[in-house]
Amino acid sequence: MNTPPFDLDIFLKNLPNLPGVYRMFDKENNVLYVGKAVNLKRRVSSYFQKNDHSPRIAMMVKQVHHIETTVTRSEAEALILENNFIKALSPKYNILFRDDKSYPYLMLSGHAFPQMAYYRGALKKPNRYFGPYPNSNAVRDSIQILQKVFKLRTCEDSVFEHRGRACLLYQIKRCSGPCVGHISAEDYAADVNQAVTFLSGKTDELIQVLHHKMNQAAAALEFEEAARCRDQIQSLGLVQSRQFIDSQNPNNPNDIDLLALAVSDGLVCVHWVSIRGGRHVGDKSFFPDTRDDPEPNGQDYAEAFVAQHYLGKTKPDIIISNFSLPEAVQTALSSEHGKQIQFVSKTIGERKVWLKMAEQNAFMAIAQRKLQQSSQQHRIEELAKILNMDSDGLQRLECFDISHTQGEATIASCVVYDEQNIQPSQYRRYNITTAKAGDDYAAMREVLTRRYGKMQQAEANGEAVRWPDVVLIDGGKGQIGVAVGVWEELGLIIPLVGIAKGPERKAGMEELILPFTGETFRLPPNSPALHLLQTVRDESHRFAITGHRKKRDKARITSSLNDIDGIGPKRKKALLTRFGGLRGVTAAGVDDLAKVEGISRALAERIYAALH
Repeated sequence: MNTPPFDLDIFLKNLPNLPGVYRMFDKENNVLYVGKAVNLKRRVSSYFQKNDHSPRIAMMVKQVHHIETTVTRSEAEALILENNFIKALSPKYNILFRDDKSYPYLMLSGHAFPQMAYYRGALKKPNRYFGPYPNSNAVRDSIQILQKVFKLRTCEDSVFEHRGRACLLYQIKRCSGPCVGHISAEDYAADVNQAVTFLSGKTDELIQVLHHKMNQAAAALEFEEAARCRDQIQSLGLVQSRQFIDSQNPNNPNDIDLLALAVSDGLVCVHWVSIRGGRHVGDKSFFPDTRDDPEPNGQDYAEAFVAQHYLGKTKPDIIISNFSLPEAVQTALSSEHGKQIQFVSKTIGERKVWLKMAEQNAFMAIAQRKLQQSSQQHRIEELAKILNMDSDGLQRLECFDISHTQGEATIASCVVYDEQNIQPSQYRRYNITTAKAGDDYAAMREVLTRRYGKMQQAEANGEAVRWPDVVLIDGGKGQIGVAVGVWEELGLIIPLVGIAKGPERKAGMEELILPFTGETFRLPPNSPALHLLQTVRDESHRFAITGHRKKRDKARITSSLNDIDGIGPKRKKALLTRFGGLRGVTAAGVDDLAKVEGISRALAERIYAALH
């Protein structure tokens, strides 16, 4: 059945005066924008009745072909649905904060002897989680503190369950050695409880308990235990000397987030400061894409950040910000949190000082971003001159490299530079399957044909494809000649640049090859264009070689198992299952290996000898 053409006037006339979410599409059915409304009729109609929109919204309205709506029961419910649509559809004209990965936590597992670990992902019972932290370094700093003070294990279960002797961490007093019975379950549980007390911000309470235990141990002439308590108190004292935001109320610390909005010269930054258990554990600056919005409204960006940052995720008890939040946003967040969150936009005393510091950091981050953008733009402009291109048409570079060891485990890498920065989330590795071992030319032909042939097919099927503006090949005339051949086969007109290593592979002496103009030349070592090409080329090489090494090492260990007389598929599977993978098998002792079904003592000794 044919769908009748979309009539905007009829659609607007029949919209309800109810809260809900609207989605705008272009004629190719690509989603342009997702928004929420207290009154759908009034909000959606305003796009086509006003003429004072920002350039970004005005450009979007011109592309609208049809609109879909979903009615909700309240504005708060519309906010949650809007956020879900934005994350699922990534609309072109919505305010998007790119760094939307899940944040890291410190986890204490639910085992009899809990493991302390860095964790990112969905929170699951019976494990206990502390955070979220702004970055992985903040988590690892906390783990180091807990190792020194409480000596909790950090090893994987596959290693913990099969150790025959204590590891190095026990020797350097960073673990109490529960794997081999150097500490009882009761004493280990007590250390875990103390760690939880510390992570909950009750450091003063914990120090008092340790003082009491130290005095009791000394009175009972248990001087080793007394010394252990003394060392813990000293370590905690050092930790406590770090910054605390709630020093006026240390006995009832809260989880607090500080949010500072800054707008300057067309850039928007939201600086997030994380306070957990009363202690400052880290901070981070977030930048939305404002290139199509020369005069961004900071309040709109702040609200978008709060929705994307908190909805569906762990929330603090208090959010202190230098901007106010609509009641619907507050209601939605508190509803998900399960209790009322305190939203504070006007504060005094110590918290006001911290908020001012966060705001200062936001403006400093903008200044740094402007310097970085200026430098990157200059590099792009210089490269565009060399390639005889318009700098506006030179934004996305893709670079390819091949890595192997004498033909073993060949990997091709594709690294992407876009939006004036490298884009790790868009990197790709390719296992080379058709080229003969050691044939770099055939490997390059395979990866280029696979990547751009697939993109051509996707485009033919009506899918949106982001083509590179320039393709960089790490290699000399042979590799660039292969690329030219692929271009001819696929009918591509994308500029190609070869970058060959100079004499003695010395940086700054690289030779550039432009096959379509026949030019071969060197740039001065201080050339901004050369620096850009070197950055992308080096990243491609790093990404290729790390992928190759992982593939090679895995293949070698697997091959080592296959080469051991008496190890067939069944026994290999039993070993890998028992020890949780190749690393666990390698770490296991002879006694542990002999416990695996089908592995005799003699075979265990052969396995151990082959892997060490």
